[in-house]
Amino acid sequence: MPRTTTLDCPGCPPLRALTFDVLGLVKVIEARGKEGEIPKVVERWGEPDFSKSVLAASLVDRKFDPLLAVARKNGLIEVLNPLNGNLHIAISDNTDTSPPPKDEAIVGMHLFSKEELEVESRRCTLLSCTTKGNASMRSIGFSSSLSKDASTDLVKTWKVCGSGDVTCTKVDGSETHALFGGKGVEVNMWNLEQCTKIWTAKAPKKNNLGIFTPTWFTSATFLSKDDHRKFAAGTNSHQVRLYDISAQKRPVISFDFRETPIKSLAEDVDGNTIFVGNASGDLASFDIRNGKLLGCFLGKCSGSIRSIARHPELPVIASCGLDSYVRFWDIKTRQLLSAVFLKQHLTGVVFDSHFVEEDVTQTAVESIQQETEAAQTVSEEEHMPRKRKKSSKEGGEGGKRKGNKTTDKESKKSRRKSHGETERKQKKMV
Repeated sequence: MPRTTTLDCPGCPPLRALTFDVLGLVKVIEARGKEGEIPKVVERWGEPDFSKSVLAASLVDRKFDPLLAVARKNGLIEVLNPLNGNLHIAISDNTDTSPPPKDEAIVGMHLFSKEELEVESRRCTLLSCTTKGNASMRSIGFSSSLSKDASTDLVKTWKVCGSGDVTCTKVDGSETHALFGGKGVEVNMWNLEQCTKIWTAKAPKKNNLGIFTPTWFTSATFLSKDDHRKFAAGTNSHQVRLYDISAQKRPVISFDFRETPIKSLAEDVDGNTIFVGNASGDLASFDIRNGKLLGCFLGKCSGSIRSIARHPELPVIASCGLDSYVRFWDIKTRQLLSAVFLKQHLTGVVFDSHFVEEDVTQTAVESIQQETEAAQTVSEEEHMPRKRKKSSKEGGEGGKRKGNKTTDKESKKSRRKSHGETERKQKKMV
C-alpha cells in the first residue's frame, strides 16, 4: 500500500508554482487570497505526449520579461513565457525527426538571467549538458514583438567527462561556475567564462572492511549564491557530502540519510541548511556545517522525490516526484501545508516569486468591491418598509380581555353572596 499522509493541511500563503511531468505538460498552480488557501491548477500548457517528456527546466525569475526553458525527451529545447505559456523559440540539434538516443538525452540545463537588452530584440544564453558529457552554450535571440523571428548561435562546446554518464548539473548564483557529476563521473567544477576545468573531486577512501564505494552522484547544489567554493552533493549510496574546493578534494563532511538513493537537494537562503529528498519519499533538513539532522518533514510521500524548490521570499518549499503529488511545506514547523494531485509522474517544480505582489493587489481590489457591495445591501435593507408584528399585540389584547372576564365573574359572585345574606336576615326577622 502507498504511504500517504493523514494530517490536516492548513493551506498555503499566496503563491504560484510551475510543475513538469513525464507527458510533457506544464501545469500552473496558484493559491490566491488570504493565508490558508488551498492551491489549485489554473492552467495547463501543451498536449500529453510521452516523447515530449520534460527532462530539465530552468526559470529566469524576474518581474519584467521572465523566461522559462524546457528540455524535452525528443531533443527539443523550448523557451517559453512563464506568464502565459507562449513559445518564443524551439531549438533542436537533430537533423532528422527521430528522437535522440538515450546517451544524448539532456540531463541538465540553465538559462542565464544576464541578457543583452536591445530596442526591439532580446538575447539570452542557455547552457545544456547531455548524458555523455557534451556541454554547450548557446546565444539565443528572439523578438519581443509578435513576429517569430529568432536566431541561435552556438558559442562554445566542450566535453565534461571522458567516460561514465552525467546525471546532475548545477550553476552557481553568480553564473560563472558549474558543477557536473554522475555515474562513474567524479563531481567537477568548470569556469564557464573560460570553459576550463578548475577542480575535480577525489574518491573517498575505502571503509573499515576495505570496500570501495563506486562513484555515483545523483544531485548537487551550491550552499550560497555568493560563494561557489562550497557545495553539497548526493549519491546513489544514500550519502550526502560537503565539498570545499579551497580546502581539499575529498569531502569535508559526509553523512548517511536512510537507506535509499538521494534524489534531490536544495539549499536554504541562510547558506547553512539543505533539504534532502530520497527515493523512498523521505524529506528532511540538515545543518550542513556539522551534518546534524534538524528534523524530518511531517507527512510521508509515497514515491521518489525528484525535485525540491525553495521559495525565494516565503518560508515554503515545494517537493514533487513519482507519486504525482506536488506538496508545499512550512520550513519552520516542517508541516505539510497542502498537496495537489496532478495525475502524472512529476519531474520538476519551480516557483514564480513575483506572483505575490500581483495577487495582493487583486485581492485588495476584490475586498474593496465586496465591502462596497455589503454597504449597499445594508443601506437597502434599512430603507425597506418593515411589517408590524401582530402576534404580540393580539396576545396583549387577549390578555386584557381575559383579565376583564375574570373580574366580571368575581363581581357576580360577590353580588350573589350579598343578596343571599340579605334574604337570610329577612327570614330570621319574620
